[in-house]
Amino acid sequence: MRKSLLAASITLCIAACQQAQAPQQTATPAAPAPPAATAPATQSTEAVVDEHSYSQPDKVRTTDLALDLALDFGKKTISGTSTYSLDWLDKNATQLVLDTRDITIQKAEGQGADGQWTALKFALAPADKILGSKLTVETPDRPAKVRLTYVTSPNASGLQWLDPAMTEGKKTPFMFSQSQQIHARSWVPLQDTPQIRFTYSAHVTAPKNVMVLMSADNKPDAQRTGDYTFRMPQKIPSYLLAIAAGDLVFKPINKRSGVWAEPAMSGKAGKEFEDTGKMIDTAEKLYGPYRWDRYDLLVLPPSFPYGGMENPRLTFATPTVIVGDKSLVSLVAHELAHSWSGNLVTFATDKDAWLNEGTTTYVQSRITEALYGVDARDMENAIDRSELADEYKTLDPKLQLLSLKPGTLADPDGSSSATVYTKGAWFWQWLEQKYGRDVFDPFLKGYFDHFAFQSITTKQMLDYLKANLVDAHPGKVTMAEVEKWIYEPGIPDDAPKTDSKKFDAVDVSLKTWLDGGILPAKAVTAKYSTQEWVHFLEGLPPTLKSEQLKALDDAYHFTGTPNGEIAMRWYPLTVRSGYVDARSELGKFIERVGRRKLIMPTYGELVKTPDGLAFAKEVFARAKPSYHPITTGSVQDLIDKADKSAALKDKAK
Repeated sequence: MRKSLLAASITLCIAACQQAQAPQQTATPAAPAPPAATAPATQSTEAVVDEHSYSQPDKVRTTDLALDLALDFGKKTISGTSTYSLDWLDKNATQLVLDTRDITIQKAEGQGADGQWTALKFALAPADKILGSKLTVETPDRPAKVRLTYVTSPNASGLQWLDPAMTEGKKTPFMFSQSQQIHARSWVPLQDTPQIRFTYSAHVTAPKNVMVLMSADNKPDAQRTGDYTFRMPQKIPSYLLAIAAGDLVFKPINKRSGVWAEPAMSGKAGKEFEDTGKMIDTAEKLYGPYRWDRYDLLVLPPSFPYGGMENPRLTFATPTVIVGDKSLVSLVAHELAHSWSGNLVTFATDKDAWLNEGTTTYVQSRITEALYGVDARDMENAIDRSELADEYKTLDPKLQLLSLKPGTLADPDGSSSATVYTKGAWFWQWLEQKYGRDVFDPFLKGYFDHFAFQSITTKQMLDYLKANLVDAHPGKVTMAEVEKWIYEPGIPDDAPKTDSKKFDAVDVSLKTWLDGGILPAKAVTAKYSTQEWVHFLEGLPPTLKSEQLKALDDAYHFTGTPNGEIAMRWYPLTVRSGYVDARSELGKFIERVGRRKLIMPTYGELVKTPDGLAFAKEVFARAKPSYHPITTGSVQDLIDKADKSAALKDKAK
C-alpha cells in the first residue's frame, strides 16, 4: 500500500469505527487475548505471535476459501457463504476460530466424509473496539471443510458503498473494499492474519449495470451479466482479498496489463499509466519473473483512503495521482513492486510491516530510476527523508524500530509510515551502497525466490541476509551494524545521503524571494515537476504574511489546484497564516477528496482554533457520507480530541 506520494509526513493512528455489534447467536463469553502461533510454511522454530488476530494458525489453517456472495446496493450489504478448506495441524483441536467484525453469522456447517453438510455450534464473542469479535465454531470431528452463511453490516469498516452522486459518472453506484490491515474480517469471516495464505474462488451476483472485479483472474473482455466467477490460484494472505463493483470499463496498456476505470476517467487514466508495461519489464529484469499472470489497475473514486493498494492482479489506485504529467506514477511503481515484496514475500505480522513497505519503497526507487532517471529518484528520496526527519522530531522512539516489540501497536493501522516506508527503504539503500549493485541485486532477487509465497518475520530475513550476504561477502558489513538499523530508533550515522541538483536550484530561487527578491519566473516554474513544487512549498516558513501568500497565489494559482500533493501542503500553510482567501477552495478540496494523507494535514491545522474547528465540523458533516469508514474514523478522532482539549481549556478558565 502507498499511503502517500512519498512517506507520510505525520503518523496517523486510526480510531476504529464505532459500529453496531452483530447479533449473538449463542452464549458469548468474553474474548480472550489472541494466542501464540507458529509459521510452519517457513520452517522456522521461531514462535510467531499475531496480536491482532484471534485465529490459531498452529492448530488449523485455511488452505482455500470459496465465496458465494450477493451484493445488495440498497441495503449496502454483502451476503452469502464462505467455505473453508482446512488443514488440521493439531489432531486434538476441536474448534475453528475466525476473526469477524460486525458480521451476522446465520449458520455454520461442516462437511463429513460422506460429503453431507451438518450443522455446527458456534459462538460470537463480544466485540473488541479494534479486533472485532472472535468467532468460535465447534468442530469435534475436524471436518475437511466448514461453511458459514453470513451477512455484513452496512457500516463494515472494510467496505465503502457510494451512491451514484458520489461517483465520477453520477449514474451508477460503486462499492469497493480495503482489507489491509485487519479490515477483511468486516466482509468475510476468516483467519485474518498474514501468517496464513490461501487460494480462493468466488461466485458473485450483483445488479446487471455494475461490473464486479476481484483480486483474481479478471477478464479484460468481461461482460456485465450480473453473475461473475473468479479464481485466485496463487496463495495470498487475507489482507489482499479485494472486491469492487461499479460502472467500470477496461482500457488495455499491453497484452498483460490495463486500466479499469469509470468511463469519464478511462482515457485520462490510460494515458497517465501507459508506462506500466515498461515498469513490469524493468522489475522483471531486476528481480525475476512477475508471478501473478496479469497486472491491471483499478482507478477508484476520490474517496479511496490511500494512494494505492497492491491487491494482486488488480492494484487499487486513487485518482488523485492522475495529474496529466506522470509526475505521480511512482505510486504505480510502488504497488507493482509489491508483486515481489509483500504479495510474494509477506510479513508474518504487522510488527514487521517494514518487510513489505520498506522493501517495496526500495524497489520502487529502482524502477523510478530506470524509467525516469536519477533526478526523479533523488527527488523522491530527498522528500522521503526530509519528512522522516520531521516526524522523528516528535515520534515515540519505540515506533522508530523497524521490527517493533510486542505490545507496541494497539491498532495495526497506527504504525509510523516514515519508519516502515522510508527507514525500511533506507536500510536496503545502505546495503546496496556497501556491497554494490553487482552483489546486492542478485542477493535481493534470491531473497524473493527463496521466500516466494511465504510469510516471514524479520528474524527469518536476517538469518537469510547473514548467510547469503554478510557471511558470503565478509568485510563489508557486520550483523551488529545491520541490527542497529533494525532494533534501534533513529537513523545510523553512516546512512547514505541524497542530494538533488533540481532541489538545489529550487532552494536558490526560494531564498532569493524570501530575502526580498522576486519569485521564480513562470518560464522556470512551468517546467517544475510535482516533486519540485513539493520541495518549494516545504521550504517556506511555517507562516507567511497574507500579502506574501497572495503573491504566490497570483503567480502560481495554488488555491484550487487539482494536484493533491500541492494542495495538502498549501492549504495547511494558509490556515496557519490566516489567509482566508483560500478557505472556500480548501473546503471544497477536503470535502471532495477522501485520501487521508492529502486531507489530514489540513484538518489538523483547522482544529487548532475555535473558528477552524467549527469550519472543519461543517465540512466533515457534508463530506462524511462520501468518506471511507477508515477516513471517517481518522477525522472524527481528530475532531473529538480537539473538542476535548477545548473543553478542558474552558474548564480551566
